[in-house]
Amino acid sequence: MDNEADAAGEVGADSRKRRVHGMLKLYYGLNEEGKAPDQPESLDPCDINGPHFDPEVYLNKLRRECSLGELMDQETCMVKQIRSLDSDMQTLVYENYNKFISATDTIRKMKNDFKKMEDEMDCLSTNMAAITEFSASISGTLQDQHTQITKLSGVHTLLRKLQFLFELPARLNKCLELQAYAQAVSSHRRARCVLQQYSHLPSFKGIQDDCHAIMDELAQELRQKFRDGGSSAKDLSECVELLLQLDEPAEELCDKFLNHARARLEEDLLGLEAEIRPYPSAVGEASVGSVRSLSSAADGSPRTGTLPSPTPKTDILEFIDRGCNEFVSSLCLVITSYQELFINHAQTGELASKNIPQMANGKLQVFVDDLATRYFSLVERRIQEEKGVGDNSLLVRALDRFHRRLQAVAKLLPGSSVPNQGTEIVVRAATERVKHYLSALQSFYLDSLTDVRQALAAPRLAVASAPVGLGGTLLPGLASGRDAPTSLPELLASLSASILNQIKSVLASVHLFTAKDITFSNKPYFKGEFCSQGVRESLVVSFIKFICQSSRQFCESAGDKGGSTPPALLLLLSRLCLDYETSTISYILTLTDEQFLVQHHSPVTAVTALCAEAREAAQKLLNHYVKVQGLIISQMLRKSVETRDWVNTIEPRNVRAVMKRVVEDTTSIDVQVGLLYEEGVRKAHSSDSSKRTFSVYSNSRQQARYAASYTPSAPMDTNLLSNIHKLFSERIDIFSSVEFNKVSVMTGIIKISLKTFLECVRLRTFGRYGLQQIQVDCHYLQMYLWRFVSDENLVHFLLDEIVGSTAHRCLDPAPMEQSVIEVICERG
Repeated sequence: MDNEADAAGEVGADSRKRRVHGMLKLYYGLNEEGKAPDQPESLDPCDINGPHFDPEVYLNKLRRECSLGELMDQETCMVKQIRSLDSDMQTLVYENYNKFISATDTIRKMKNDFKKMEDEMDCLSTNMAAITEFSASISGTLQDQHTQITKLSGVHTLLRKLQFLFELPARLNKCLELQAYAQAVSSHRRARCVLQQYSHLPSFKGIQDDCHAIMDELAQELRQKFRDGGSSAKDLSECVELLLQLDEPAEELCDKFLNHARARLEEDLLGLEAEIRPYPSAVGEASVGSVRSLSSAADGSPRTGTLPSPTPKTDILEFIDRGCNEFVSSLCLVITSYQELFINHAQTGELASKNIPQMANGKLQVFVDDLATRYFSLVERRIQEEKGVGDNSLLVRALDRFHRRLQAVAKLLPGSSVPNQGTEIVVRAATERVKHYLSALQSFYLDSLTDVRQALAAPRLAVASAPVGLGGTLLPGLASGRDAPTSLPELLASLSASILNQIKSVLASVHLFTAKDITFSNKPYFKGEFCSQGVRESLVVSFIKFICQSSRQFCESAGDKGGSTPPALLLLLSRLCLDYETSTISYILTLTDEQFLVQHHSPVTAVTALCAEAREAAQKLLNHYVKVQGLIISQMLRKSVETRDWVNTIEPRNVRAVMKRVVEDTTSIDVQVGLLYEEGVRKAHSSDSSKRTFSVYSNSRQQARYAASYTPSAPMDTNLLSNIHKLFSERIDIFSSVEFNKVSVMTGIIKISLKTFLECVRLRTFGRYGLQQIQVDCHYLQMYLWRFVSDENLVHFLLDEIVGSTAHRCLDPAPMEQSVIEVICERG
């Protein structure tokens, strides 16, 4: 409450001060800035605030116009205003009392200071007058001797010049002995014009000839010193400057300097070239290591997954360091010295008109470009030796150091193309690394498939002795030893996980090119095109397409390399491609976009397009799997039909062994497919599916169909009834595409198998017992196969067609009793 009261009091005081100042300004006729407003003066004598105010006239006006009450009010108002103004005046005086006192003291002090200053000025004026008078007196005394002194001074100067000319040869010889070349050139330049002007006089001619001989000898020593190049930069600069003053051709000096520098720089380049020459022993060891790496899966040794290269004396970082510390540093020193000598050095006199800097700069540009091209060629050759796909940090650090040191050349030589060429080398190196990693990923994928095939062919051997995949530092493959995967789901999980891990490892290695502490990562290429086209498209998308394309190659027809592919591998690859379509592709591309901050300025492959390609590959692989498994079972059925004498066979007592094998193989395939694919949807089964009969008299249609077999006069009617039935039956597409579930896959395999069985039956002739054997076999198949398909009517229809075709091809169609068939099948 006290704080609020204090605040209210302060506000009130401020408002009162503003009101007081406002009234005073109004009284004195001032505006807000403290100046009188530019308004015309009022001439009204009744204007109480105007300069022409007349009290008598104002009072008379009030008497005439106002009543007594109004006059009393007016008086009261004026009294209040007078008191208020008096009070405000007193307040201002009290508030500014200290200021008034201070102003008074200041004025008093200023008076004393001005009085003292006036005394000093009077004294100064007196002294200046005395000095002026004394100076005038001296000038008057010496006026007569001034002309004579000037004449004698001129004669003395001329004599000194003549003395200098006559002593010049001796002076030059002395400078030459003391190696004071700069002093000798300076003395000769001072006398050269005079000697040339008076060369017609014998005495001056002799001096000129002596000087020329001495200066020729001096120039020869300077040339020798310049060629030796052992002097310091300062001495060399002085040497070049003196030669230019002695009219030595500037272009010749530039060429000599650059040729001398070229010799030293070429020695550095030869040293670098020696580091990258191939060594036969290293190449041979690399070839052996490559063969061993490719055959490691067969002999059980772990693979490294890398492509070894000829081992040079030094690694890439040491090579780049040597090149930067020797060649690039020497080149920068040459550029700096050359510019100091011929370009940045201030030219005076005749040298300024020869336009030496432009000529020298052109020669320097050609010199630097030539040597830099050779150096870049060596660097690219050394980079190409980095074939391995191991740790990428060493190469990136080397490229960063290479790019960073070239910036010194850019600062020394702004118009040079050297920095841009260096950046292009870095870009090409990064692009090549991406290609190497893509090749390594492709090799890893193919090797992993080889390991999977070996695991499928000999799982116990793979578990017991050899790893089921690649091992190594960069490309670790599937699990090995006791932990090797033994089932299809484990193989699929290991293969998928290893591929994904390799992609992540490769992305991490390639990401080093875009790290913030790398100088060239700020270049537009590494912020845009490298991320989108280089990494995303050329590496990740290309590898995904390679997986799909290489997987589709397994679907080639028999006789090609795809004909010997294990069916389990087809099934596994189809599931792998399907998993890629559902989740993996989206995950990999999202990871790439986030890790590299990919900005899609240029067209890129859409995720949907890759997913569609992966789904197409999965569909093709699964269809081929169905075809291969169906053909395997069909081959057994075809041989069982073609190798038997159906006319003279004995009466059936058992189910044929091949039918039991068909059921066993079908059950095995069902288990295999169920490991990777979901069950799928089936149609509702009837309660007597397993007891469906295939007797030729099992229903009225069959009775009508086969009744004609016993009545030779009615063959046309039997065929007509059969054909009418086929017209109204649902068409069965044997080789249609299957869905991604177990039921659809098994349905496709069983359709191919039974269709083959049917076609083989149509090509044979049967006796009575042959027909009965087919009845037994079909009943046995029906007892087990109906549970594998999506619609049991499909199995019933095909088996019915088989029995019917057999009856058509039978010479004595006497079907077996259904009860006997069931007893035989149950016993079998």
